[in-house]
Amino acid sequence: MSVDIGNRLRSLRMAHNFSQRELAKRAGVTNSTISLIESNASNPSVGALKRILDGIPIGLAEFFAFEPDRPKQAFYRADELVEIGKGPISYRQVGENLFGRSLQILKECYQPGADTGKVPLVHEGEEGGIVLSGRLEVTVDDERRILGPGDAYYFESRRPHRFRCVGPVPCEVISACTPPTF
Repeated sequence: MSVDIGNRLRSLRMAHNFSQRELAKRAGVTNSTISLIESNASNPSVGALKRILDGIPIGLAEFFAFEPDRPKQAFYRADELVEIGKGPISYRQVGENLFGRSLQILKECYQPGADTGKVPLVHEGEEGGIVLSGRLEVTVDDERRILGPGDAYYFESRRPHRFRCVGPVPCEVISACTPPTF
């Protein structure tokens, strides 16, 4: 059985009206640590998780017994999309709480030259997207394509992949991945 520690921690933090920065300060860790855990990019040790939970405060047993409310909202205005990116790449997520969801939908905006990094991304699941505007270079394994408006991609996420905006204008993409990985 797999426990979604990231979404569970995010739900608890938000239920206590703490920002990531505030929880990090209370727990004595960096806010990037909280961000990495909430995005499931890092799995904390039991000791690190206990230290973070002490900042809420809640015990380990309560944390694992806690069941966040599943999202019930069905419609989202543009200003309700949640920014989860930073820097030259914006990731605006449909829905704030992804607990219990198996799909993540994003509106992505890459500034000219923005890149997901020289080290390819690799994770479980599948992802796909449609370019709305601009030009996006997508590399999957050793295959590279430049996609324009209306072009799309879809692949298994365990294949090494990378995204880069090419050209002088921002690139906008609507994407989806399962399971949620951010």
